[in-house]
Amino acid sequence: MSTDSSKIPVSVLIPAKNEEANLPACLESVARADEIFVVDSQSSDRSIEIVENAGAKLVQFHFNGRWPKKKNWSLENLSFRNDWVLIVDCDERIPPELWDEIAVAIQASDNNGYYINRQVYFLGKWIRHGGKYPDWNLRLFRHRLGRYENLHTEDILNTGDNEVHEHVIVPGTIGYLKNDMLHIDFRDLYQWLARHNRYSNWEARVYYNLLTGMGEDGTIGANLFGDSVQRKRFLKKIWVRLPFRPLLRFVLFYFVQLGFLDGKAGYIYARLLSQYEYQISVKLYELRQFSGHLNVQSSETEKPIVTEKSSQMPVQPSPQPDT
Repeated sequence: MSTDSSKIPVSVLIPAKNEEANLPACLESVARADEIFVVDSQSSDRSIEIVENAGAKLVQFHFNGRWPKKKNWSLENLSFRNDWVLIVDCDERIPPELWDEIAVAIQASDNNGYYINRQVYFLGKWIRHGGKYPDWNLRLFRHRLGRYENLHTEDILNTGDNEVHEHVIVPGTIGYLKNDMLHIDFRDLYQWLARHNRYSNWEARVYYNLLTGMGEDGTIGANLFGDSVQRKRFLKKIWVRLPFRPLLRFVLFYFVQLGFLDGKAGYIYARLLSQYEYQISVKLYELRQFSGHLNVQSSETEKPIVTEKSSQMPVQPSPQPDT
């Protein structure tokens, strides 16, 4: 994108893969940025065409199965022409009033980053309860200083090539912006379920690391008296040890945190989060059964039993889950 005086001196980083449904609205919402990078993972839909037509810079990322993943790789390898970078997912939008605030905020030399609050929309409704709002994310920061924490999940298959819920570590003073960004996914529930199936692989590994004390180096850390992110990490270390987590998650979201006030969408969201917690739990069980690995196949295959009295073809018995 060409530079002009009306642009805000911020470089936007958008990770993408097969996001033709979300990219047009996302790119339109960040058009005030001086520079836009879309870091793609070999999309097979119209994503590349949409990016090129919008005039954004397209970069292809090839994940080798090891750290860093897409966002950290981009922060380390892209040639940003601005000091500030804004991380935006394809299903997120930056409203005009937030851009106005960003333009003023980056002039403050005493801050190295800013938290931005996020409104999450589900089935067309803003989910204001259930602990989904406020939802602070550190998305605007000086790109030379910020890097995503490594939670050591890259060895787990089917978690994708992009950071999931890792947090950015930025030294120095961090501020908070008043205006919200929007999380609006234009894709259907099939995509939501597929994405959270992938996320549950990642989350199960995070739970496993918390239970075993693995992979704490280079993370943001857990601290009851720290910032909001560190407090959440501290509470998660307690959460992973609780029984009946799927039921507890529904009760917490829907009743304790008033998710029922968001109507039918709030109820469906609560049920899906409970299901998501169950997926995490069974995958955590799998990790603990197989020494920290998912998708383990037995090296021994059962052979069908053939008797002389039977004239039917032998049937291979289906593998049964451990009990």
